[in-house]
Amino acid sequence: MAGDAAGGGDSAGDLQPHPVLEQLPGIQYCMNSPPPWPEAILLGFQHYLLTLGITVLIPSILVPQMGGGNDEKARAIQTLLFVSGLNTLLQSFFGTRLPNMVVGSYAFLVPATSILLSKRYNKFEDPLERYEQTMRGIQGALIATSFFQMIVGFLGLWRNVVRLISPLSAVPLVTSTAVGLYHLGFPMLGRCVEVGCPELILMVFISQASTLPLMEAIYDRYAMLFSVPIVWSYAHILTASGVYDGKPPNTQISCRTDRSGLVGGSPWIRIPSPFQWGTPTFNAGEAFAMMAASFVALIESTGTFIATSRYGSATPIPPSVISRGAGWLGIGVLLNGFFGAVTGSTISVENVGLLAVTRVGSRRVIQISAGFMIFFSVLGKFGAVFASIPLPIIAALYCVFFAYVFSSGLGFLQFCNLNSFRTKFILGFSIFMGFSIPQYLEEYQLSSRPGHVHTNSGPFNDMMTVIFMSNATVAAMIALLLDTTLSWGKDGGSNDSGSHWWRKFSSYNSDVRSDEFYALPFKLNKFFPAH
Repeated sequence: MAGDAAGGGDSAGDLQPHPVLEQLPGIQYCMNSPPPWPEAILLGFQHYLLTLGITVLIPSILVPQMGGGNDEKARAIQTLLFVSGLNTLLQSFFGTRLPNMVVGSYAFLVPATSILLSKRYNKFEDPLERYEQTMRGIQGALIATSFFQMIVGFLGLWRNVVRLISPLSAVPLVTSTAVGLYHLGFPMLGRCVEVGCPELILMVFISQASTLPLMEAIYDRYAMLFSVPIVWSYAHILTASGVYDGKPPNTQISCRTDRSGLVGGSPWIRIPSPFQWGTPTFNAGEAFAMMAASFVALIESTGTFIATSRYGSATPIPPSVISRGAGWLGIGVLLNGFFGAVTGSTISVENVGLLAVTRVGSRRVIQISAGFMIFFSVLGKFGAVFASIPLPIIAALYCVFFAYVFSSGLGFLQFCNLNSFRTKFILGFSIFMGFSIPQYLEEYQLSSRPGHVHTNSGPFNDMMTVIFMSNATVAAMIALLLDTTLSWGKDGGSNDSGSHWWRKFSSYNSDVRSDEFYALPFKLNKFFPAH
């Protein structure tokens, strides 16, 4: 019986219907093949609209707690949008050169919240003064942590870690990077289902209706540009008709199109300037907590880099290029600290999903989108109009785009031996614990009980909370540890994890296609060689 089973398995392997592919087929414009300019501009505008979700959400959460009003919130959003545009250009020209958008990071919320709740800022009675002092403290912490991230990236320390990643450990990393943001999907959509659900249904219908003749020309390009204005207009009609009059404040904030306060609080023209809130202040404990957040953002960005290389129809990204991108993310955090952007930088997960929907992985499209970010951040009133799109509409888009990033992670299973019990254990255990441990900590965080991350050191508590409440960080660390240790002394362990498929991409110069996708412009590789 055992021999028959083995023989049957061999013959079935000869009939493998879907061969392993190093580059994803079906991408109509890859990283180095830009679409025509009119099409590229429309696609870039789509990416710009998508970045507004997280750009509006983070300042909307932090600024009111810091003591700021609508004017301060509008300025913080403008600043974050402006710096994100600059960071996107730097990343696309000098970082990984992948078609990635750089946006504000959700991982920095915990240390930023800890800073604004600090006693040394609560002593200020004037809300505006408290806001400015708190912002200076956040700026100082971001500036300090940026040097940590630049050292890790530019000195090649992160490259040595990334070289240990195999297709097997990449699966929990990439999938958890997407699913770990589940709270930005349907839970945020559910704050206003009468607006969010129509957007979700319309987005799915347009983007997937490729077989309908009328939809064939637009389904894989402009689904977002068609669906968002329709539902946004519908939401405006509901607002104007008085449907939300007398509703609870939270419902009105989520559903109404005239309650964001951004248009009234934004100036017509304003160029964000460094240190606009005053001289940054520095505190060692706050800086260490921010470093933990930057470590989490770096892990999540690494998973996003891997997914982007897939949807850009590029070869697997060399570890040295990821390390180079990590260093430029550190420069991004430094710029965020200089300008006072409330939070640090990370790579946008949702924009990678948009690459998959449009099947356009062009670098030029992303650079055009960065131009839109800078342009509309300077023209405050015009940018505020687009930023006032109700967040449940953006959350509906997240449900689609996060799903594509999640499935990108599952796609790396093609390199793994799924008939190996070792593979099954590493996959199942890392993904399960990647959600179980953060859920455990979240329950303690929401209760009044003293948990396991409650010591006499507040910064240490924040560091542990930030690291172990990140699904991607926990799942990636467990998968990497098990993948590198359980293969010791076992033949075929590396083959089970698919390492042999990625081995030739572990060094920049080992594959001639690396220069095609990841070489720096202006012949800068001569001065900054990748190793």
